[in-house]
Amino acid sequence: MSTNERAFREILQKPGNDVCADCGAPDPDWGSCTLGVFICLDCSGIHRNIPDVSKVKSLRLARWEDHELQFMAENGNERMKTKYEAAVPVYYYKPTRKDCQVLREQWIRAKYERKEFSEPGRNFTYEEGIRDGMLMKRGRDNGQFLSRRFVLSEREGTLKYFTKYDAKEPKASIKVDGINAIFQPEKIGNPNGLQITYLKDYSTRNIFVYHESGKEIVDWFNSIRAVQLHYLKVAFPGATNAELVPRLTRNFLKEGYMEKTGPRQTEGFKKRWFTLDHRRLMYFKDPLHAYAKGEVFLGSKEHGYSASPNLPPGTQCNGNFHYGITIETRDRSFLFTCETESEQQDWIKHFNNVMSTPMSPQDYTMEAFFKHRR
Repeated sequence: MSTNERAFREILQKPGNDVCADCGAPDPDWGSCTLGVFICLDCSGIHRNIPDVSKVKSLRLARWEDHELQFMAENGNERMKTKYEAAVPVYYYKPTRKDCQVLREQWIRAKYERKEFSEPGRNFTYEEGIRDGMLMKRGRDNGQFLSRRFVLSEREGTLKYFTKYDAKEPKASIKVDGINAIFQPEKIGNPNGLQITYLKDYSTRNIFVYHESGKEIVDWFNSIRAVQLHYLKVAFPGATNAELVPRLTRNFLKEGYMEKTGPRQTEGFKKRWFTLDHRRLMYFKDPLHAYAKGEVFLGSKEHGYSASPNLPPGTQCNGNFHYGITIETRDRSFLFTCETESEQQDWIKHFNNVMSTPMSPQDYTMEAFFKHRR
């Protein structure tokens, strides 16, 4: 065992040093000898892009000077967190190792390069009450990305977009309490791609946007979350932050292709793109389609909802997928097929996790909304 390894073994046993300081990945094997934090391989690549702030070294392969080892021992993740994360707003999204590059990069730059969270009482760009700027938006019909003006208003509780910068009326005005925003770089084909979903005329509507600046698109994302939290605090004055923050933007539980048949269960199975967003299972013609073709509400098992890895006897699978799933709701059953057994099992796992969770008052409202829509 090298001298480095012996020294770091003791340092890494200190609380907080066993995970990446930036994304929480276990067993970090890199360190920043200028910041005094331990980080994972992926985050070390981002640190290399800010060499004036952070100098990274491998814990196992690089040679560490005595003063560098002493600096790491005196500091470490927990101590540096109190410095660089002293005043992170409660709505600010802290990315995990599962999140995309742009979220993790802007989190790291905000902490160490811009020092946004080091001084309590600082005014944040996310809390200015209004945000007005241009984003590239995908056209609903032609699929082309065109520059569009977006305006986020805390006072009105809306996100609006305009087809022309000087247009008097918006193309759409979206209530922030019904918005979900998720980074989707692979789906959109841009590293800064953001998907915004909301309900329009009782159907889920998708908007796909991006900005060339990673900071700009992440600032939009966290500004939406800030306005959402403000709205929720007004609507639920007695609720705590811990209760409200989970109701801000959230990642989808799962997405992917399945095939489905119609309500009579005699129609042919058709391939659709499915998105599971908490209790809403939505399906689209393709991943970038603007409107959901249909949605299924997933209630709890105690109210008769269930998911099983099979199809009713006699079901004719005329598609290319043959691993069946049956979802039972209060009103009817839904039949789906997956391409592989592993996909079938993964969907079943997510469905059962959702159905095992007791329904909240908001869930009952959503269930009633689905019934009203039919």
